[in-house]
Amino acid sequence: MAKIKTFIYDHPLLEDKLARLRDRNTNVALFRQLVEEITVLMLYEVSKTLPLTTREVETPLTTTTCRVLARPTPVLVPILRAGLAMADPLLKLLPNSPVGHVGLARDHETLEPVRYLVKLPPMADRPVWVLDPMLATGGSVSEALGILKEHGADNISLFSILAAPEGVTRLEREHGDVSLFIATLDERLNEKGYILPGLGDAGDRLYGTD
Repeated sequence: MAKIKTFIYDHPLLEDKLARLRDRNTNVALFRQLVEEITVLMLYEVSKTLPLTTREVETPLTTTTCRVLARPTPVLVPILRAGLAMADPLLKLLPNSPVGHVGLARDHETLEPVRYLVKLPPMADRPVWVLDPMLATGGSVSEALGILKEHGADNISLFSILAAPEGVTRLEREHGDVSLFIATLDERLNEKGYILPGLGDAGDRLYGTD
């Protein structure tokens, strides 16, 4: 079993925002805002891997050579529906990035993912960033990663705000070649497959559903 490359953030701003994200009294608007802010903070580390090139820029005073992001930009793949909240802030910073969508619903009896949508751009030879706020059992994420690899993705990073050890272990077993970026690693899963201490169901809290 491959040891998955994992980066766990340790930053005061993230800690403060995570505390408010966990709070059951945080309303929908603030919850959505916090997810977006945490995603942007997480971007700083993963974007270190993006290649650069140079181009000439004419300033008001002279011409200079600047370093800029090389093409192609990363493909963003939110896992529906909660991952959409992480895609929006990244698109503001990477507006030329194509976006794929993978729709998976968790069967609450078996805890296994059920596929209902796959719509992906070309992904070969470019970074692919998978977005899902919660890595719980790892079932949905593992299924999504398998789908992406079937469609040619070979340089995949996963962004998750919260992760459970059980989900990380499953990814190590099934997708050890993927890089994992998580804001925090929580304690464990409960008997229903929810992360503890967690923050509840991210999708329901993002969109005000039960």
